[in-house]
Amino acid sequence: MRGYTPNIGRRGGLAESLKHDITDHITYTLALDRGTASERDFYMSTAWSIRDRLAERWAATQQRYKERDSKRVYYLSLEFLMGRALGNALINLDMTEAAGEALGPLGFDLEKLEEKEPDAGLGNGGLGRLAACYLDSMATLEIPGYGYGIRYEQGIFRQKIVNGRQVEAPDNWLHDDNPWEIARPERTYPVKFYGRVESTHDADGQLRFRWVDTQDVLAMAYDTPIPGYRNNTVNTLRLWAAKATEAFDLEDFMRGDYLAAVAAKSQTETISKVLYPPDDTGSGKELRLKQQFFFVSATLRDIIRRYRKERRTFADFPEKVQIQLNDTHPSVAIPELMRLLMDEEGLGWNEAWSITRQTFAYTNHTVLPEALETWSLELFGRLLPRHLQIIGEIDRRLRERAAEAFPDDPARVERMAILSDGQVRMASLAIAGSHTVNGVAELHSQILRDQLFRDFVVLWPDRFINITNGITQRRWMLKSNPALSQLITHTIGDEWITDLPRLSELEKRADDEDFRTIWRTVKELNKKELAKVVEELVGVRINPMGIVDVQVKRIHEYKRQLLNALRLVDLYLRLRDDPGLDVVPRAVLFSGKAAPTYWVAKQVIKLISNIGNLVNNDPASREKLQVAFLPDYNVSLAEKIFPGSDLSEQISTAGFEASGTGNMKFALNGALTIGTLDGANVEIAEAVGPGNIFIFGLTAEEVAERKETGYDPHRIYETSERLRRTLDFIRSGALSPEEPGLFNSLVEGLIYHDRFMLLADFDAYIAAQAEVDAAYRNPDEWTRKAILNVARCGYFSSDRAVKEYADKVWKL
Repeated sequence: MRGYTPNIGRRGGLAESLKHDITDHITYTLALDRGTASERDFYMSTAWSIRDRLAERWAATQQRYKERDSKRVYYLSLEFLMGRALGNALINLDMTEAAGEALGPLGFDLEKLEEKEPDAGLGNGGLGRLAACYLDSMATLEIPGYGYGIRYEQGIFRQKIVNGRQVEAPDNWLHDDNPWEIARPERTYPVKFYGRVESTHDADGQLRFRWVDTQDVLAMAYDTPIPGYRNNTVNTLRLWAAKATEAFDLEDFMRGDYLAAVAAKSQTETISKVLYPPDDTGSGKELRLKQQFFFVSATLRDIIRRYRKERRTFADFPEKVQIQLNDTHPSVAIPELMRLLMDEEGLGWNEAWSITRQTFAYTNHTVLPEALETWSLELFGRLLPRHLQIIGEIDRRLRERAAEAFPDDPARVERMAILSDGQVRMASLAIAGSHTVNGVAELHSQILRDQLFRDFVVLWPDRFINITNGITQRRWMLKSNPALSQLITHTIGDEWITDLPRLSELEKRADDEDFRTIWRTVKELNKKELAKVVEELVGVRINPMGIVDVQVKRIHEYKRQLLNALRLVDLYLRLRDDPGLDVVPRAVLFSGKAAPTYWVAKQVIKLISNIGNLVNNDPASREKLQVAFLPDYNVSLAEKIFPGSDLSEQISTAGFEASGTGNMKFALNGALTIGTLDGANVEIAEAVGPGNIFIFGLTAEEVAERKETGYDPHRIYETSERLRRTLDFIRSGALSPEEPGLFNSLVEGLIYHDRFMLLADFDAYIAAQAEVDAAYRNPDEWTRKAILNVARCGYFSSDRAVKEYADKVWKL
């Protein structure tokens, strides 16, 4: 690591220096005194004081990159699920203890003060959290990296559970000042929409195009510091906010039409108002496409500005600029860079295309065909007419290249086309315009090569690689699980914090009885803390001495929370029949958000809630089984869940989960996995060993074979007695006496369709849960398995993943 400078405060001791700076901000920034300042005021002042300490390092880092003429990496993502910044910054600056000592005499507890910080509403799920982990790793590895996205005023939504149903409320995370960001009004760029395209010839007789009569929006930059771990490196997350070109129409205002005077401003700034507006309407789709183009256009202008400060031509652009597209959302950047290079910088097509192809790389995150983004030609052409022209030429050349390679296969050429069936296929565009395409787990990448993108693989076999996802151990163990982190550091030293494979040194301690006892004590303390969280959130008392069994992730049919729910109904029926049944007590926890328009997913939440109401109140079951759905899943809640979990539910249909990173976070915190051979589960199973994970169900190949030969879920329903009893109980209305038939559509969807093969895996899942019970009855052996899971998780660090990108993709 770069010569790390310990924090020796400006007034002597670090804690004393920090205390003075906090009180200075109370006085001079907020114009308050200690007696009148609120807890929120002290949080803000603490955050500003920490940001002050980052500022000098931040400026020095950027200067260092400039002096070295560093090749820079730009990570474009529609989501950055950052979590709270204060605790993370304190850890990376090695100031947690000092901050606690500074706040104590002022009458505040650091942990409680951290709770005053809202989770930044900049992401929703694994895509955004992965981006956040990679930013942390790039800073820790001292890679000149920048994150670019949108400064959403509202997160996707705050989730409330009312009468068992998801209710969406505004997530106004920016209602207060954000002490971590710095507005950069000098970095404001116009972004164009609509209009028309004019053609003309320049002085050399070359055909040129102008995009005119556009509606313009301003993109203004807000920067957030991303500190590396104890290395004086601070990288940048730059987010764009939409601003109107004019605050209001003075003519309307003078006429007294005050609403009309500000209407344009309000409409314009909607672009950065909310994460993922619903896309089930034409206006929603249009807003999503606007968001995507808005942030990539401003980003590319900013990248070119930075590049042109040092160079007059674009000859070295790919050698100094690498742009990573985090899924298809930013792929409209490809035609936008072409437009900027040709229409504004005067390059010809061939030179612009060569630069573009060498600059972009694309990470795919899905195998679901419906999740591969497409836009109607009408919408795209109306909103971005010049870009549709450029894409049309890319598509023409792609078709020509494909026809040359496959002269007798026009169907294959059509499958590869970017413009087809009245749609713009963004995945095809991303592949055509990138030098490297990667999947995010070995299985996922194999599916991309063999199925989803097989035609492109034949054409460009060297373009496709795998880089398995990873997580940052700084947040997901060091910060979120301090007790286990201290035990590990005491046992093997602290090198694991920046070199996660060093955890392998724990393996030899797995057979040490005294070490297992201490490990088990740490886990029990974490479980008791989680039990307090559950009771505070939803009023359910769980038994922390039983198995804490957790499934937390976005609610989706392929992730199969419904399969877990069926298992719970089966267990409840067995306990109702025989209250003395010898089963290990379990607390089963769920958390995650369903898309507001995803009716089936919202019904699954209601079903889980009703199951919880039944089992938690029935004397026959409540001592041995508790069920709770924790609302509003976010990074801060996740940090409380992972350390206290025994069992990680990773039960998606094999072949549908790209990777997952929750599976890695659970394993790193000593939870055992029950799961299918899907996504990164495959690599986790290989790493931890077959005796330390519970694998069940069909493989991806078997799923595909069943679908091809004719899958008949009704036959499984007829032949599996336990399954039939479970589904019939749900369909009977016993779980919804106030609304008979409430869950009938869920049951019938399984019996007659079952796209994600829950019924096919039900019996195997029940059998695997029995194996879990048997293993947990031997505490020593369970603890040994948990230690080995942690010891063998070194590969799943985002540091390793980012190093692979740096070597294989960015060529740093």
